[in-house]
Amino acid sequence: MILDEIVEKRKEQLQREKEKFPLEEIREMALNSKRIPLDFKSALQADGISIISEVKKASPSKGIISEDFHPTDQAKAYEKAGANAISCLTEEHYFKGAAKYLADIRASVSLPILRKDFIIDEYQIYEAKVLGADAVLLIAAILEEGEILKFYQLAKSLGLYCLTEVHNEEELQKVTRCKCDIIGINNRDLKTFEVDLNTTKNLATKVPYEAVLVSESGMKDGSDIKTVKEYGADAVLIGETLMRSGNIKKTIEELRGSL
Repeated sequence: MILDEIVEKRKEQLQREKEKFPLEEIREMALNSKRIPLDFKSALQADGISIISEVKKASPSKGIISEDFHPTDQAKAYEKAGANAISCLTEEHYFKGAAKYLADIRASVSLPILRKDFIIDEYQIYEAKVLGADAVLLIAAILEEGEILKFYQLAKSLGLYCLTEVHNEEELQKVTRCKCDIIGINNRDLKTFEVDLNTTKNLATKVPYEAVLVSESGMKDGSDIKTVKEYGADAVLIGETLMRSGNIKKTIEELRGSL
Protein backbone atom coordinates (compact mmCIF):
# COMPACT_ATOMS: atom_id res chain seq x y z
CA MET A 1 0.00 0.00 0.00
CA ILE A 2 1.38 3.40 -1.01
CA LEU A 3 0.60 4.91 2.41
CA ASP A 4 2.92 2.39 4.10
CA GLU A 5 5.68 3.25 1.62
CA ILE A 6 5.24 6.98 2.26
CA VAL A 7 5.46 6.43 6.02
CA GLU A 8 8.65 4.36 5.64
CA LYS A 9 10.27 7.10 3.55
CA ARG A 10 9.02 9.70 6.03
CA LYS A 11 10.86 7.89 8.82
CA GLU A 12 14.09 8.34 6.86
CA GLN A 13 13.40 12.07 6.47
CA LEU A 14 12.58 12.30 10.19
CA GLN A 15 15.93 10.73 11.03
CA ARG A 16 17.74 13.38 8.96
CA GLU A 17 15.73 16.13 10.65
CA LYS A 18 16.59 14.80 14.10
CA GLU A 19 20.28 14.66 13.21
CA LYS A 20 20.17 18.33 12.25
CA PHE A 21 18.19 19.45 15.32
CA PRO A 22 17.77 16.87 18.12
CA LEU A 23 14.34 16.57 19.78
CA GLU A 24 15.42 18.48 22.92
CA GLU A 25 16.61 21.36 20.77
CA ILE A 26 13.51 21.56 18.55
CA ARG A 27 11.25 21.28 21.61
CA GLU A 28 13.12 24.12 23.29
CA MET A 29 12.79 26.26 20.15
CA ALA A 30 9.06 25.56 19.94
CA LEU A 31 8.42 26.31 23.61
CA ASN A 32 10.43 29.55 23.39
CA SER A 33 8.71 30.72 20.21
CA LYS A 34 7.00 34.06 20.81
CA ARG A 35 4.82 33.76 17.70
CA ILE A 36 1.10 33.31 18.37
CA PRO A 37 -0.38 30.98 15.73
CA LEU A 38 -3.16 32.35 13.53
CA ASP A 39 -6.73 31.10 13.99
CA PHE A 40 -6.90 28.33 11.41
CA LYS A 41 -10.31 27.14 12.64
CA SER A 42 -12.00 30.54 12.26
CA ALA A 43 -10.53 30.87 8.76
CA LEU A 44 -12.42 27.70 7.83
CA GLN A 45 -15.70 29.06 9.19
CA ALA A 46 -15.92 32.08 6.88
CA ASP A 47 -19.15 32.74 4.97
CA GLY A 48 -19.83 30.60 1.91
CA ILE A 49 -17.16 27.94 1.77
CA SER A 50 -13.54 28.38 2.79
CA ILE A 51 -10.73 27.34 0.48
CA ILE A 52 -7.48 25.87 1.76
CA SER A 53 -5.15 26.30 -1.21
CA GLU A 54 -2.33 23.79 -1.41
CA VAL A 55 1.28 24.41 -2.39
CA LYS A 56 2.70 21.17 -3.77
CA LYS A 57 5.14 20.23 -6.48
CA ALA A 58 4.19 16.56 -6.88
CA SER A 59 2.02 13.72 -5.59
CA PRO A 60 2.25 9.90 -5.70
CA SER A 61 -0.84 9.64 -7.92
CA LYS A 62 0.04 12.41 -10.41
CA GLY A 63 3.85 12.61 -10.29
CA ILE A 64 5.26 16.10 -10.94
CA ILE A 65 2.39 18.60 -10.97
CA SER A 66 4.42 21.79 -11.26
CA GLU A 67 7.73 21.71 -13.16
CA ASP A 68 8.34 25.43 -12.67
CA PHE A 69 7.76 25.44 -8.91
CA HIS A 70 7.96 28.65 -6.87
CA PRO A 71 6.25 27.94 -3.54
CA THR A 72 6.38 31.47 -2.11
CA ASP A 73 5.03 33.07 -5.29
CA GLN A 74 2.28 30.44 -5.39
CA ALA A 75 1.28 31.17 -1.78
CA LYS A 76 1.27 34.93 -2.38
CA ALA A 77 -0.94 34.39 -5.44
CA TYR A 78 -3.34 32.33 -3.32
CA GLU A 79 -3.55 35.08 -0.71
CA LYS A 80 -4.14 37.75 -3.36
CA ALA A 81 -6.85 35.60 -4.98
CA GLY A 82 -8.82 35.34 -1.75
CA ALA A 83 -7.90 31.92 -0.33
CA ASN A 84 -8.75 31.48 3.36
CA ALA A 85 -5.75 29.36 4.31
CA ILE A 86 -2.71 27.68 2.79
CA SER A 87 -1.57 24.07 2.95
CA CYS A 88 2.14 23.44 2.41
CA LEU A 89 3.63 20.00 1.77
CA THR A 90 6.79 19.28 3.75
CA GLU A 91 7.22 15.59 2.79
CA GLU A 92 10.32 15.40 0.61
CA HIS A 93 10.23 12.12 -1.32
CA TYR A 94 6.79 11.63 -2.83
CA PHE A 95 5.52 15.22 -2.76
CA LYS A 96 8.88 16.99 -3.29
CA GLY A 97 8.06 19.26 -0.37
CA ALA A 98 10.41 20.87 2.15
CA ALA A 99 10.32 22.42 5.60
CA LYS A 100 12.04 25.47 4.10
CA TYR A 101 9.05 26.07 1.82
CA LEU A 102 6.78 26.46 4.82
CA ALA A 103 9.17 28.81 6.63
CA ASP A 104 9.55 30.92 3.47
CA ILE A 105 5.78 31.06 2.92
CA ARG A 106 5.22 32.05 6.55
CA ALA A 107 7.53 35.04 6.01
CA SER A 108 5.57 36.07 2.91
CA VAL A 109 1.85 35.72 3.67
CA SER A 110 -0.51 36.51 6.53
CA LEU A 111 -2.94 33.61 6.04
CA PRO A 112 -3.05 30.60 8.40
CA ILE A 113 -0.79 27.77 7.19
CA LEU A 114 -1.35 24.03 7.53
CA ARG A 115 1.69 21.80 7.65
CA LYS A 116 0.63 19.00 5.28
CA ASP A 117 2.72 15.98 6.11
CA PHE A 118 2.65 12.45 7.45
CA ILE A 119 3.02 13.06 11.16
CA ILE A 120 4.22 10.01 13.06
CA ASP A 121 6.32 11.60 15.81
CA GLU A 122 5.93 14.47 18.31
CA TYR A 123 9.11 15.95 16.82
CA GLN A 124 7.17 17.01 13.70
CA ILE A 125 4.65 18.96 15.77
CA TYR A 126 7.34 20.91 17.62
CA GLU A 127 9.04 21.49 14.27
CA ALA A 128 5.77 22.74 12.75
CA LYS A 129 5.56 25.40 15.46
CA VAL A 130 9.17 26.45 14.82
CA LEU A 131 8.59 26.68 11.06
CA GLY A 132 5.61 29.00 11.56
CA ALA A 133 2.71 26.63 10.90
CA ASP A 134 -0.67 27.36 12.47
CA ALA A 135 -2.06 23.84 12.05
CA VAL A 136 -0.86 20.30 11.45
CA LEU A 137 -2.40 17.36 9.61
CA LEU A 138 -3.07 14.17 11.55
CA ILE A 139 -3.93 11.20 9.32
CA ALA A 140 -6.10 8.65 11.12
CA ALA A 141 -5.08 5.89 8.68
CA ILE A 142 -1.48 5.92 9.95
CA LEU A 143 -2.09 6.64 13.65
CA GLU A 144 -3.50 4.65 16.55
CA GLU A 145 -6.27 6.31 18.53
CA GLY A 146 -3.89 6.97 21.43
CA GLU A 147 -1.41 8.67 19.10
CA ILE A 148 -4.13 10.90 17.62
CA LEU A 149 -5.13 12.04 21.10
CA LYS A 150 -1.52 12.56 22.21
CA PHE A 151 -0.57 14.57 19.10
CA TYR A 152 -3.84 16.53 19.21
CA GLN A 153 -3.21 17.55 22.82
CA LEU A 154 0.44 18.41 22.17
CA ALA A 155 -0.46 20.59 19.18
CA LYS A 156 -3.14 22.34 21.24
CA SER A 157 -0.65 23.01 24.05
CA LEU A 158 1.56 24.79 21.48
CA GLY A 159 -1.37 26.85 20.18
CA LEU A 160 -1.60 24.82 16.96
CA TYR A 161 -4.80 23.52 15.37
CA CYS A 162 -5.20 20.00 13.96
CA LEU A 163 -6.88 18.99 10.74
CA THR A 164 -7.59 15.33 11.45
CA GLU A 165 -8.08 13.35 8.25
CA VAL A 166 -10.33 10.33 7.76
CA HIS A 167 -11.16 8.12 4.78
CA ASN A 168 -13.78 5.77 6.22
CA GLU A 169 -16.15 5.23 9.13
CA GLU A 170 -13.67 3.27 11.25
CA GLU A 171 -11.16 6.14 11.10
CA LEU A 172 -13.93 8.66 11.79
CA GLN A 173 -14.87 6.82 14.98
CA LYS A 174 -11.24 6.97 16.18
CA VAL A 175 -11.16 10.72 15.56
CA THR A 176 -14.54 11.52 17.10
CA ARG A 177 -13.68 9.54 20.23
CA CYS A 178 -10.76 11.97 20.57
CA LYS A 179 -13.23 14.89 20.14
CA CYS A 180 -11.19 16.42 17.30
CA ASP A 181 -12.81 19.69 16.23
CA ILE A 182 -11.60 20.01 12.60
CA ILE A 183 -12.21 16.86 10.57
CA GLY A 184 -10.93 16.40 7.03
CA ILE A 185 -12.80 13.90 4.88
CA ASN A 186 -10.52 12.67 2.11
CA ASN A 187 -12.49 11.62 -0.97
CA ARG A 188 -9.50 9.71 -2.36
CA ASP A 189 -9.30 5.98 -1.75
CA LEU A 190 -5.72 5.46 -0.58
CA LYS A 191 -5.59 1.96 -2.03
CA THR A 192 -6.90 2.69 -5.54
CA PHE A 193 -6.39 6.50 -5.70
CA GLU A 194 -9.93 6.77 -7.06
CA VAL A 195 -11.91 9.82 -5.94
CA ASP A 196 -15.56 9.77 -4.90
CA LEU A 197 -17.24 12.88 -3.46
CA ASN A 198 -19.84 10.61 -1.89
CA THR A 199 -17.24 9.87 0.79
CA THR A 200 -17.90 13.38 2.15
CA LYS A 201 -21.66 12.77 1.92
CA ASN A 202 -21.46 9.45 3.77
CA LEU A 203 -19.13 10.52 6.57
CA ALA A 204 -20.38 14.07 7.20
CA THR A 205 -23.66 12.75 8.61
CA LYS A 206 -21.84 10.44 11.03
CA VAL A 207 -19.96 13.12 13.02
CA PRO A 208 -21.76 13.04 16.39
CA TYR A 209 -21.02 16.66 17.43
CA GLU A 210 -20.43 20.12 15.96
CA ALA A 211 -17.11 20.07 14.09
CA VAL A 212 -15.61 22.00 11.20
CA LEU A 213 -15.69 19.69 8.18
CA VAL A 214 -13.17 19.92 5.34
CA SER A 215 -13.69 18.01 2.10
CA GLU A 216 -10.38 16.99 0.55
CA SER A 217 -9.42 15.74 -2.93
CA GLY A 218 -11.29 15.68 -6.21
CA MET A 219 -12.77 19.19 -6.41
CA LYS A 220 -12.25 20.43 -9.95
CA ASP A 221 -14.95 23.06 -10.45
CA GLY A 222 -17.71 25.09 -8.85
CA SER A 223 -20.29 22.31 -9.11
CA ASP A 224 -18.02 19.99 -7.07
CA ILE A 225 -17.67 22.68 -4.40
CA LYS A 226 -21.44 23.20 -4.35
CA THR A 227 -21.96 19.44 -4.02
CA VAL A 228 -19.66 18.98 -1.00
CA LYS A 229 -21.07 22.12 0.64
CA GLU A 230 -24.54 20.59 0.35
CA TYR A 231 -23.08 17.44 1.92
CA GLY A 232 -22.03 19.50 4.95
CA ALA A 233 -18.48 20.72 4.21
CA ASP A 234 -17.45 24.07 5.72
CA ALA A 235 -14.23 24.17 3.72
CA VAL A 236 -12.41 22.43 0.89
CA LEU A 237 -8.74 21.62 0.41
CA ILE A 238 -7.67 22.06 -3.21
CA GLY A 239 -4.23 21.30 -4.60
CA GLU A 240 -3.83 20.05 -8.14
CA THR A 241 -6.58 22.21 -9.69
CA LEU A 242 -4.94 25.37 -8.34
CA MET A 243 -1.35 24.24 -8.94
CA ARG A 244 -2.17 23.68 -12.62
CA SER A 245 -4.14 26.91 -12.97
CA GLY A 246 -2.79 29.59 -15.27
CA ASN A 247 -4.94 32.19 -13.52
CA ILE A 248 -5.40 31.46 -9.81
CA LYS A 249 -7.72 34.40 -9.11
CA LYS A 250 -10.05 33.37 -11.94
CA THR A 251 -9.97 29.70 -10.86
CA ILE A 252 -10.86 30.55 -7.25
CA GLU A 253 -13.68 32.82 -8.45
CA GLU A 254 -14.98 29.99 -10.64
CA LEU A 255 -14.72 27.48 -7.79
CA ARG A 256 -16.82 29.76 -5.59
CA GLY A 257 -19.05 30.88 -8.47
CA SER A 258 -21.95 28.49 -8.07
CA LEU A 259 -22.50 29.16 -4.36
